[in-house]
Amino acid sequence: MSLIYHITTAAAWKDALNSGFYETESLTTEGFIHCSQEEQVPGVLERYYSGNKNLVLLVIETEKLISRFVFEWSPSTADTFPHIYGPLNTDAVIDVRPVSAASATTD
Repeated sequence: MSLIYHITTAAAWKDALNSGFYETESLTTEGFIHCSQEEQVPGVLERYYSGNKNLVLLVIETEKLISRFVFEWSPSTADTFPHIYGPLNTDAVIDVRPVSAASATTD
């Protein structure tokens, strides 16, 4: 089982559960949903979510994804990240964990 991770707000995840799929602004503007590998989550929280509240970490089982995902190089961080090219079907999310952006750890 291969897992990837995505950080969002609890409200956005609640909306996704009601519709059956999750989308982000980046899907429209960049063509994909940004995700992370487990060891990348603390850095992503620190870089992009510092001070944000009511965040959740979506744990995604890649074998359940309907949309294509690929690992791609990010020159800004000199690392490879998973990207989902299409909506995230909510049944691919196998766990939802509260996170603290201040400490960059999962609770």
